[in-house]
Order: sequence, then structure tokens, then C-alpha cells
Amino acid sequence: MDKPVAVVTGGARGIGAAIANALLGAGFAVAVADMDLTTAEALVASKGLPAGEFRAYALNVTDEGGVAAVFKQLQADFGRIDVLVNNAGINQDNLIMRMKIEQWQRVLDVNLTGAFLCTRAVIPVMMRQRAGRIINIASVVGEMGNAGQANYCATKAGLIGFTKAVAREVASRNITVNAVAPGYIDTEMTRSLPEAVKQEFSRNIALGRPGQPEDVAHAVAFLASPGAAYITGFVLDVNGGMYM
Repeated sequence: MDKPVAVVTGGARGIGAAIANALLGAGFAVAVADMDLTTAEALVASKGLPAGEFRAYALNVTDEGGVAAVFKQLQADFGRIDVLVNNAGINQDNLIMRMKIEQWQRVLDVNLTGAFLCTRAVIPVMMRQRAGRIINIASVVGEMGNAGQANYCATKAGLIGFTKAVAREVASRNITVNAVAPGYIDTEMTRSLPEAVKQEFSRNIALGRPGQPEDVAHAVAFLASPGAAYITGFVLDVNGGMYM
């Protein structure tokens, strides 16, 4: 590949799709890896680009064997992987005294273990290249907490710790590991929140408006760029002043 290659998990819609588009615009070849292959393929088809520049892959980030197989295929198809964006995530909100163990475990499996499996799969590729960027999508609630989201908050706080630990492990191989922590972003996920919660979030945003997926995507594109070569173990807040 003449172009650097980026992989975006959960990239079929919302923030993930915005990240994929931003990286395409920044000159990357992009692989969108998502459980919803139909939507991922529709996103890819909408751009009309050659297969070598934009591809869709079916990926369940909780399936250890499946993750290994997909990353092996990615390396075969592109020859290299320069950027991994761990964006795949879900929420299953409930008050802690009502939260079922299945709700707790499912969110941990997707949001945190999924990032671990994908990172572990890509590290050998980047180490051989002696270069790479890993960008984890955390959340403002991983920093400040939020009632009714103990499982989600725990995973996003965990991603921040994961980011800092892995950054120290791989820095000697010229691999950087950073996180982006979005605030209240207008997405399909946040539109499903109760109206009272959305209003409370909005009141706490210094800039006075929800963010857009593109706001997060621009931050990711920066961390993937040459301009961020000396940044690692860092959490970039994109929250409009919701949490400082």
C-alpha cells in the first residue's frame, strides 16, 4: 500500500463512520470493522472508492478467535496496519441495584475486552513495522461518572487506564497509544437517553451545545497524524467544556 492503513472498529455508523470519513480525508486507506456488515458495506459503497482504499469487514470484538482471524486478513489485504481506532462500544444502562449481571458483563465484554483483543492482535504487526498508532475511544463519563451507567463508566475509565499502561509497554517500538474522551455527542446512542438526562448534560456544557461525531473524528485524525508523533498515554477531551 502506498497509503497508510487505518482500522476503525464499530465504524459502520455514528462516531465510527465519522472517524472513517475523517481518516479517508487525511489520506489513509480505511478498513471499517463492524458486527453490522450490511451497514458497513453500505458506507463503503457510498464512497465509490477502490477496494484497496476502503473496505468493510465483519467483526465481533468479543470473539477472540474471530478478532485474530480478521486482523490476519487485514494484514493480508493491506500489507500493513498503521492505525487502530478502538471505537466499538455499547451501553446497557440501569441503576446499580437493578443492573443484571448480564448487563454488566456484556458492556465490559464489548467496550473493554474488545479493545484489549483488537490491541493485542495489532501490536505484533506494529512492532514489526516499528511504528503505529492506537487510539481508544473513551468517554467523559469515564472521568466524571454518571448515575445509571456504572457498567459503561467502568469500561470507559478502564480504557483510560489501559491506554496509559499499553503506551508505556510499546513506546520503545515507536507505537503511540492515546485516548479520546467524547462528551455529550449527538448520536443514535445518546438520542435514546431520557429527555431529562439529555437536558442535564446540555446544561453542563460550557459551549452550550452537544458535540457532533465530526468533532470527535477530527481529534482522532489529529492523533493519527504526523503532528501527534510525540504524544502518547494522553487523554484528549472533546466535551465542549462539560468536564474540565
